[in-house]
Amino acid sequence: MKYYLVAGEASGDLHGANLIKALKKEDAQADFRYFGGDKMQVEGGELVKHYADMAFMGFTEVVLNLRTIFKNLKSCKTDILAWQPDVLILIDFPGFNLKIAEFAKANNIKVCYYISPKVWAWNQKRVLKIKRVVDHMFCILPFEVGFYKEWGMKVDYVGNPLLDAVDQFNAEPDFREQHHLGDKKVIALLPGSRKQEIERLLPVMLSITGQYPDYVFAIAAAPTFNETYYKQFTGTKKVHLLFNATYDLLQIAEAAIVASGTATLETALFKVPQVVVYKGGAISIAIARMLVKIKFISLVNLIVNKKIVTELIQEDCNTQKVNEELRFILNGAGRTSMLNNYDELLGLMGKPGASEKTAQLIYNYMQHK
Repeated sequence: MKYYLVAGEASGDLHGANLIKALKKEDAQADFRYFGGDKMQVEGGELVKHYADMAFMGFTEVVLNLRTIFKNLKSCKTDILAWQPDVLILIDFPGFNLKIAEFAKANNIKVCYYISPKVWAWNQKRVLKIKRVVDHMFCILPFEVGFYKEWGMKVDYVGNPLLDAVDQFNAEPDFREQHHLGDKKVIALLPGSRKQEIERLLPVMLSITGQYPDYVFAIAAAPTFNETYYKQFTGTKKVHLLFNATYDLLQIAEAAIVASGTATLETALFKVPQVVVYKGGAISIAIARMLVKIKFISLVNLIVNKKIVTELIQEDCNTQKVNEELRFILNGAGRTSMLNNYDELLGLMGKPGASEKTAQLIYNYMQHK
């Protein structure tokens, strides 16, 4: 069968790659074409557009980049129609992907959606559109099944694909030596993969490094940028820059400062105590505070439905508070409490196998369409 996938961010690229790998086991004749990234490209098929040209963060940034977004939408629709896939698989990225789903449905192309849009967070009536344009929804958060049921929609819960990614990870045995990290304990800085979040968060993260002479700091750098780009932030600071090595870094990290997003959950799965940070544009944040209906922004807290990790949002994301929270989780009761709570999180998430389960369901659904 012909599978067309659309992933618009680094996390979607990761999950898309694992899904392609799993689909190849189910379907020996599988042919892939996609909007995605480097990880998907490694698994084969044809990359049409890289997610680096697609990811915009926040309401304001989306408005400022509308011309590019519309151009990408048009390009994607044209390519889907020309290729005529048997099934379209959309991975998260709802602002873009729900428009693609509507287009595909109008053109009689089956639509599978992997990793539900966060409709439970705001504008819940979007479920009505999802019911209309999506044939099969595959959810990765346990509470989403009940939420969709309230709206009269049956979905498949497949578990979380990050469990697959962590389970398949093989650590580099001489990682410290390769990157000259020495013997000091490591604090990981995960400022995200999008330009806007890096530029807002990394300076705050770096502002506390001078206060920890007994630790070494390392940045999990996004592969879509180069060393020169990061040097404008690091300057003369003694900070290591590591590309394509986030899991290796988390494997040895003592603690982490993490941009809100998928990385917060990845950090928890490696049992690394963390401080979660987020900064958006002033207008974006004002709109979000009016519309968003959830208590937390980090996946760690959302899944357990209680505060496990501290979230420093907007004006709270500053040198003083980041420093205070980091010290709190490096030693003593704060560290112990967070690590114990991670065990509760892992219990709720279940076991690996989301990619395989999703691939099986997609293949079986298409066999009986």
